[in-house]
Amino acid sequence: MSDWVKWLLLGLLSIAFGVFALGNAIAASLAVTVVTGALLLIAGAMQVVGGFTVEGTGNKILSLIMGAVMLFLGWSFLDHPLQGTLTLATVMLILFMAGGIARVILSFQMKGTQFFWPTMISGILSIILAGIIWSYASSEPAALLSLLGILLGIEMLFNGFGLVFMAFFVKNAPKDETTEAKEA
Repeated sequence: MSDWVKWLLLGLLSIAFGVFALGNAIAASLAVTVVTGALLLIAGAMQVVGGFTVEGTGNKILSLIMGAVMLFLGWSFLDHPLQGTLTLATVMLILFMAGGIARVILSFQMKGTQFFWPTMISGILSIILAGIIWSYASSEPAALLSLLGILLGIEMLFNGFGLVFMAFFVKNAPKDETTEAKEA
């Protein structure tokens, strides 16, 4: 199977999963929470094990505390996935707002350059998105349950379309003589 076909199939699979995630955003959100919980458990366990191997008392204590926090969060997300989903969605909301504010501030340092307006607009759009999510979540708290699934679905669609376009680019790209010799 040629490379471009592999990229195409991967892109189409990503698009299919993106459509599925958007069609069932709450289930996708819960899946994100469960995966996050499992990864936090694994990372926490590794951090605790690593805490016993590091040099210095301060490093040991910090490593063990960080590991214990990750273990607690992972267990909490797996034990209470709905609350974990709300927690992760709230963190996303905060990150959108903080990222937007940071980009607006950064844009003023770029005043007079070609990067001022794109950075400013990007920051303002993130702040507006956070505001829309916040206002919608305030009137409909269950909306936060769908947020992660919607974001996952959109990302998978964008990723899938990008992979499909890349597949056709790879298919139509001119081949050099060494590539043709290897394929023959």
